[in-house]
Amino acid sequence: MTTKTTTSSTTSMATHPSSASRRCAPVPAVRRRHRSSSSMMTKALATQTPAPTASIPSAEYQHPLDRDNTRLLKSIPAVEELTKAVLSPSLESALELEHTSTSVLVSEQQLPKYYAMIQECAAVLGIPQPRLYIKQNPSPNAFTLAIRGKKPIIVAHTSLVELLTDDEFKAVLGHEMGHLACDHGVWLSLAQVLGIGVEFPGTPYFIRRQFEEQLLRWSRSAEYTCDRAALICVREPRIVASALMKLAGGSPKLAAELSVEAFLDQARAYEDSLASASPLNQFLDNSRTNALTHPLPVARAKEIDQWSRSTEFAAIRDRLVSSAPASSN
Repeated sequence: MTTKTTTSSTTSMATHPSSASRRCAPVPAVRRRHRSSSSMMTKALATQTPAPTASIPSAEYQHPLDRDNTRLLKSIPAVEELTKAVLSPSLESALELEHTSTSVLVSEQQLPKYYAMIQECAAVLGIPQPRLYIKQNPSPNAFTLAIRGKKPIIVAHTSLVELLTDDEFKAVLGHEMGHLACDHGVWLSLAQVLGIGVEFPGTPYFIRRQFEEQLLRWSRSAEYTCDRAALICVREPRIVASALMKLAGGSPKLAAELSVEAFLDQARAYEDSLASASPLNQFLDNSRTNALTHPLPVARAKEIDQWSRSTEFAAIRDRLVSSAPASSN
């Protein structure tokens, strides 16, 4: 469910995990069961209940891997110098103008339904409300620009809006705002710079290589944190898992027959097969995933499903539910 602080383009719930250089027909009875378990399920979960008034600090949901890898990233020698060498105010300004001039700004008057989603997610995550732009693009994606000294920007593609239900799209917005709540901007920007092949001038190779490897490791772990932010915003794990499933292999035409349960079963089967694989196959799988900026979609779906069953999330959900004003219905 991947922020540019200056250059980062985070495909929060990317169809395929990006790399640093830049993923027998069912019987009718199964198809009928699956038809009601994804799109119809998420539509049924969309309710008009009052928004909660509680805010959840990022420290309460930050993934342990994210926390540990952030600390390791900051400990790399000359990391501040690397950042200043790559990210400049002029680059930030150019990126901002590129998106604000070619997209539609969401407001109370323009696409107010999505404006309300941004308002609620920002309040729940305890952050200032970012700007949301809808951009014409056939690739389902969303990303964040956290520009220093300015209000952050989230850009969502029209194909993403068309692919997802309203609740699923809200989960994607929550994911993107999770990057802002956890102050991921600078690191995501640097990850994007690495992805387009920008060099770090005057930096010794061994420092640059260590930094690149740690940055990718951090980027994957940060996605787990932001999937948790998505869950906090929608409070229903099946919605988050459904969004991940559709971004992995969905389309508006297929949506009615996709099954969240089957996707989670697929995730468990992948984990089981990996656990029983030969050492060579495990090494090859690790080599492949180590070059990615995002975890595999099945891994993310399984991870958020597990966290949704934790006492940690239960306490957060109870706090949000109890803070919501009583419904007038």
